[in-house]
Amino acid sequence: MSWFRILPFLLGAAMPAPAWAAGEQLVCAVTYGGQTQTLRAAPVASPYGVQATAIGSYFLFRPVFERPPGGAATLKIYIYADAEGGPVPLHVAEFAYPVKAQGRHGFTGLQRVYEPMRDGELEYWCALRRAGPAR
Repeated sequence: MSWFRILPFLLGAAMPAPAWAAGEQLVCAVTYGGQTQTLRAAPVASPYGVQATAIGSYFLFRPVFERPPGGAATLKIYIYADAEGGPVPLHVAEFAYPVKAQGRHGFTGLQRVYEPMRDGELEYWCALRRAGPAR
């Protein structure tokens, strides 16, 4: 077995997957308050080091493309409320890899998550894309 495959497991860190596994990235279009952001997630061996991105003053969005050494890859989307006592999960979606099909709104379809206190709406959709420079 190659050291490149077992090193992230031994270190227990959320290191990017080796170059041989980095041909794709998870790309999500996130819309809140009329503004759209594009968030990218490269493959990681462990999801624990993947940080969430603040969206507005309430949501935290965390896309994870997990490719553990020797394990099955998964695509996960976590959305949290940024509460005073710490992040509170609002939405979790998990998709098998490889994805079966991607349409106009990627493999997730257009998703909506609502703020329980402020009546705001976050929309997102995600697709797999070939890794490359940011556009």
